[in-house]
Amino acid sequence: MTGWLRRHRSILVIVLGTLVALAVAVALGAPPTNSAAHDPQNPGATGAQALARVLADEGIEVDIVRSADALETRTLDRATTVLVTSPDNLGRSTASRLLTAAGESTVIVAGPGPGATEALGIDAAPLGDPVSEPRPARCTDTGHGDLSGLAIQVDRADAFATTAGCFPAPSGWLLASASDRLVLLGAPGVLENDQILRADNAAVALRLLGQQPRVVWYVPSLADLVGNDGVSLRSLLPSWLVPSIWLLGLVMAAVIWWRGSRLGALAVEPLPVSVRSLETTQARGRLYRAASERAHAALMLRRATRRSLAQHLRHPSTATDVLIRDVATRLGRPASDIDQLIGDAASAPGSDDELIRLANQLAELDREVRRT
Repeated sequence: MTGWLRRHRSILVIVLGTLVALAVAVALGAPPTNSAAHDPQNPGATGAQALARVLADEGIEVDIVRSADALETRTLDRATTVLVTSPDNLGRSTASRLLTAAGESTVIVAGPGPGATEALGIDAAPLGDPVSEPRPARCTDTGHGDLSGLAIQVDRADAFATTAGCFPAPSGWLLASASDRLVLLGAPGVLENDQILRADNAAVALRLLGQQPRVVWYVPSLADLVGNDGVSLRSLLPSWLVPSIWLLGLVMAAVIWWRGSRLGALAVEPLPVSVRSLETTQARGRLYRAASERAHAALMLRRATRRSLAQHLRHPSTATDVLIRDVATRLGRPASDIDQLIGDAASAPGSDDELIRLANQLAELDREVRRT
């Protein structure tokens, strides 16, 4: 094998070099892609690469911008449409920079959530609206181009309660005019690769973005945000949630006060009297006798004896074998006899007389050890 490699070494070098060159060429020649929803370089189902390519084929310049700094370097005028995707990455500072940089351009925000609308200063929270059937335009605002006769159909959409827009819904408009130059697209599915051919989605997307010869496709970046920029859990929650929590807390406090007041004033009672230990021992013995728990009573007596002996002889309370051996040595008695008295494996008494005899033997054993 080594000889074959030596003879064909040059061929192997050429083949490996060719493979490396092909890999480099493929890596450098492949267009950049990502998996962000509605991204112009995302070829996946939720991407918008198909729309970006169709716009370019129609002669419209598509300029992809991925940072606020880059957006501010672009020249934006009336001949430019600014499309904002991934709007939940906007904060108060980046939204302000967007509106300032846009100037007289028309800004279309695709799929803004509660945080994005708040950052943009729009008092219209998104409200979910199913679009299971094609929804006709019925525009009340002619600033969106000629959308008459067209209909859209997407998997899900949000409506915005503004004064004008297109594609009406029970709670607002799926394409809402927030101001003269700011448009909210609550049905961003019209941009997606797998939904653009449904109903008239493709025509709606092209007419929205094809009104001007240039489209600046702005994908905000979280890296542009500054401290306390408004992108937080609270900014993503609907505006009615916090007042509702306060109201619920007040209602709960009122119910607690109402139920508590029905109980009346607290009754003051004397504390329980103290009971002597002898009475407690006698009462427990009567309970054991009533339940015929001689085995348990014997176990408690043996444990108490072991504890007393261990304290006197300064042994760990858990070292039963050592304790038995030491007691037997001190008393000069066989260890088996001591084990039958205080060991865990000792036989249980079969009658009350045997239990009394065991108690006397344990007391005598304790006295003998203490005398030594």
